[in-house]
Amino acid sequence: MSAALTTLDATHAPDTQSWVESANAPDTDFPIQNLPFGRFRHNAMEPWQIGVAIGDRVLDLHAVGLVDHNDMHRLMALPVAERRALRLALWEGLRAGSALQKVWADALLRQTEVELGLPCEVGDYTDFYTGIHHATTVGKLFRPDNPLLPNYQWVPIGYHGRASSIGASGQQFHRPRGQTLKPGASVPDFGPTARLDYELEMAAWSGMGNVLGAPVSIADAEEHIFGLTLLNDWSARDVQAWEYQPLGPFLAKNFASTVSPWLVTLEALAPFRAAFERPAADPQPLPYLDSAHNRSAGAIGVQLEVWLQTPAMRAAGSAGVRLSQSNLRDAYWTLAQLVAHHTVNGCNLRSGDVLGTGTLSGPQPEQGGSLLELTLGGKQALTLANGETRTFLQDGDTIILRGSCQREGARRIGFGDCRGTVLAAHAA
Repeated sequence: MSAALTTLDATHAPDTQSWVESANAPDTDFPIQNLPFGRFRHNAMEPWQIGVAIGDRVLDLHAVGLVDHNDMHRLMALPVAERRALRLALWEGLRAGSALQKVWADALLRQTEVELGLPCEVGDYTDFYTGIHHATTVGKLFRPDNPLLPNYQWVPIGYHGRASSIGASGQQFHRPRGQTLKPGASVPDFGPTARLDYELEMAAWSGMGNVLGAPVSIADAEEHIFGLTLLNDWSARDVQAWEYQPLGPFLAKNFASTVSPWLVTLEALAPFRAAFERPAADPQPLPYLDSAHNRSAGAIGVQLEVWLQTPAMRAAGSAGVRLSQSNLRDAYWTLAQLVAHHTVNGCNLRSGDVLGTGTLSGPQPEQGGSLLELTLGGKQALTLANGETRTFLQDGDTIILRGSCQREGARRIGFGDCRGTVLAAHAA
């Protein structure tokens, strides 16, 4: 059934126009070929409602009768056939010439006039380590002769993160405090992190769950993924270095994570699928992590960017500077492999669970998905276009992640911004 998620149909036709004029702009992230899902509300006193992004607008799904509830978990848990039927109904109603235009026009809202929240309430959060270029670069900082540990090419490495501190784009958070051990010291200090970093990631959101004790096979794994968002897994590198052995990240990671508000479905990503291939010299996946479909179409081409806007840039009216670019296609493990591995021991995923990819860096040094890589652990400061420098993030800095898919013969689609801002640490 997973093959249905890579099948092209009328909803992917690149020449289809919408009666929502902003959806026809060549630079929009949300043309009619995308139709991502999210939640919106008019103010904090109202409950969240389910919407679909189209151009610069939001379509209220309840108002047009496509859902009789506002439960995103319930919608995300739909079987693939029902998801495809809902996408087709949206496409039919929003395409130019649709008889539903007069009825649906009253259910359109400007995105700038509503609050966009998390796509749904997050149940559990697992962060993986699929970016081999990130793993190699970071490994070289600590183990120059042996950057990749022996298990990396055999098993999708992951850890369980904190769901309660995941926020939607626009999130602001205070610089975290914690224990750190300065070079040469034998006693740790306590205070605000001096090495605050971002991590360029994507998040796969679980749709249909599985019963406890019943693993999801790799052949069926993609049916359990509803869609993708961008993810910034903020990290306190000095706290992390002191605490991560022997059990891994804790306070260095759980203070904030930021996601983009629109869930781009696997159906929308069908035109951008690619073959998944391992270098011939690398170990090939074990049977439970391998399938013909995963080999032929398991990878997804998503072009990713990281932008930094400093307070000085903001004051000058500058949108910021681009720090790096990379692509989800370069991940060492596919999304289907993450689901299959996560559940192989009987673990039950539930609708709304988040699986992070880990930092997605490219093969070139300038394609690092974190400042840890771009500054070689803080040893080599970045000089920005306005003359400012950074080794790690300063108070007031805003990081913006962007992602888009494009190829010849398909309409470009995007994910919307994933934006987060660092505030000063709370007073002691």
